[in-house]
Amino acid sequence: MSYEFVSMVLIMIGVVVGLLVYFYPVSVMRMQVKFFEKLNWRIELISLQREFNRIKYTGLYLVILCLCASIYIKFFLN
Repeated sequence: MSYEFVSMVLIMIGVVVGLLVYFYPVSVMRMQVKFFEKLNWRIELISLQREFNRIKYTGLYLVILCLCASIYIKFFLN
């Protein structure tokens, strides 16, 4: 397999994950709480609205980063 094909598949997975994080921040918060409970840590949110915004922006940044990576690979690594 070529490097370009593998990188594009990973970029597409990143875009899908970023969109899921952006549109379903409550599910992401639940997964985060369950993960840290398994590590025997407790998460207490100070501001629920700020946490929603941070999670949504993280998903948006992931999508933008993946799109920039795909443009870079397509035009500069050929």
